[in-house]
Amino acid sequence: MKIEIPQQARAEAIASLQRYFEENMSEPIGNLPAGVLLDFFVEEIGPMIYNRAVADAQARMATRVADLNGELWADEFQYWPGVEAKRKNRRK
Repeated sequence: MKIEIPQQARAEAIASLQRYFEENMSEPIGNLPAGVLLDFFVEEIGPMIYNRAVADAQARMATRVADLNGELWADEFQYWPGVEAKRKNRRK
């Protein structure tokens, strides 16, 4: 699966790379080299990050699904036990 970055996000990422180079490296990086570097990161490292996010989401969903009974279970036929409990409390 190819990871695609929307045009606005791509422009912001390139600007961020350029700023990083200006503040942390001995030479600035131009727009074109920053775009090529971004493409490399997205193609080479992006899938690892994406797969980790998918695995995290799957684990979270599995935990939630496994606990559906605890989260959503409703006891059945509880009207009469509730009425009887109220009657007992009135008698006291």
